[in-house]
Amino acid sequence: MAEAGSAATTEAEEFEYFFVGNVTFDDKPLRGVEISVEGNGYDAETETDAEGKWRLGVPEKGEYKLTLNEDTLPEGVVVKEGQSTVDAEFGLTKLKAVNFFLGEGQRTTTDIGAQVLIRVINGLNFGLLLALAAIGLSLIFGTTGLSNFAHAEMITFGGLMVLTFGVDLALPIWLAIIIAIVLSAALGFTLDATIWKPLRRRGVGLIPLMIVSIGLSLALRYTYQFFYGGATRQLPGATIPSDIHLGPVTLSWIDVASMATSIVVLAAFAFFLLRTRIGKATRAVSDNPSLAAASGIDVDRVIRIVWIAGGALAGLSGILWAYFRPGVSWDMGFQILLLVFAAVTLGGLGTAFGALVGSIIVGLFIELSTLWLPSDMKYVGALIVLILVLLFRPQGILGRRERIG
Repeated sequence: MAEAGSAATTEAEEFEYFFVGNVTFDDKPLRGVEISVEGNGYDAETETDAEGKWRLGVPEKGEYKLTLNEDTLPEGVVVKEGQSTVDAEFGLTKLKAVNFFLGEGQRTTTDIGAQVLIRVINGLNFGLLLALAAIGLSLIFGTTGLSNFAHAEMITFGGLMVLTFGVDLALPIWLAIIIAIVLSAALGFTLDATIWKPLRRRGVGLIPLMIVSIGLSLALRYTYQFFYGGATRQLPGATIPSDIHLGPVTLSWIDVASMATSIVVLAAFAFFLLRTRIGKATRAVSDNPSLAAASGIDVDRVIRIVWIAGGALAGLSGILWAYFRPGVSWDMGFQILLLVFAAVTLGGLGTAFGALVGSIIVGLFIELSTLWLPSDMKYVGALIVLILVLLFRPQGILGRRERIG
C-alpha cells in the first residue's frame, strides 16, 4: 500500500508507470483525500498533499480502477454521481492523469445494521466458495494424510481453463465452465496416478510428501505464469452491475448464481457422503484407513475417487473465486490457500462437514471484520480466530481428539 502524504512516495518510485491527479473544489486544493488503485493483481492507495496533488505507481501497463473515497472529502462536497470510480488505461506515455469531478451535495451513509447485513451476505458467498476448495483438501488429508499445498494450483487451474475456453477460444461460457470442471477432475486423477500413488506405494513419509507438494505447487504456479503471463484478466460477465436490490443489499446475477451453485453442489456432495456406498466408504477410509482396508474396502479406489472429486471441487471453487475477486491470475489460488487451510483446521482435520463449517466461519469473519479493521488486515483477523478456537478445542470444531497426535 502506498504511503499517504506527499505526491511522490518512496514505494511509488519503484514503479515505471504512474497515475496522477489534482483534487480541488472551487479552485481550492483538498488535502487528505484518499485515492486507491486496483487492477492486474495489484492494489494501493495514497492521499492528496497540501496542494491537492496525488500520485500512484503501478507495476505494469493495463486497465485499472481508481476510486476516490468520498468519506474523506470535506462536509458538503461529493463526487458527481457514478464518478467516484473510474477506469483508466495508459496510452503511449508512462504517466496517466485521472480527474474526479466534485460538486456540492449531501452524502448518503449506510447505517451499521445495513453494513452488517451486506457483509454477512458477502461473507456467506465467500465462505461457500472456500468450502468447495476446503472439502476436497480435507478429504485428501483424511484419506491420505497429505497436506497438499498444490491444492492452490488446482484452484487456479479451474479459473485458467474457463479463461482459455471461454475467452481465448470464445466458447459459450456455460460450456467453458463444464469443460473446466471436467479437466480439473482429470487433473486430480492425473496428479494422484503419476505422483502421489507411486510415492505412497514406496512408503514415503508424510513430511517428504508435503515437501513434494510444495515443490509441485511452485512448479505449477510458475508454469501458469509462463503461459498466461502476470496480468489479471476478466471472465465474461464478471463486471456486470449489481441490479438486484434486497433492502440495503445489492447483488449481481453472478453473485446469486455463485451462491446458488455452491449450495447445490455442497448439498449434492453431502448426499454423496451420507447416502451412497462409495461416500460411506470414503468416510470410513478418512476415519481409519487400516480398519477400512481390513473391512474389505478398496482404499486405493476410494483415494482415487477423492482426488477426482477434490480436483473438480477445487476447479469450481477457482471459477467462483475468479468472479468474486473478480479476475483470473496465475497466483489466484495461492492468495486464498492459507484461508482454505485455516478453514480445514478450524472445522477439524479430515472432516468434510468440519471444512464446511470452518469455511463459513472464516468467510463471515473476514467480511465482518472490515467493520472495525482495515481491509488489508481482514485475513489476519480470520487467522486470529483460528488460533483462539484451537487454544480451547485443538481438534477443531467437528474433529475428534484421536485425529490429532
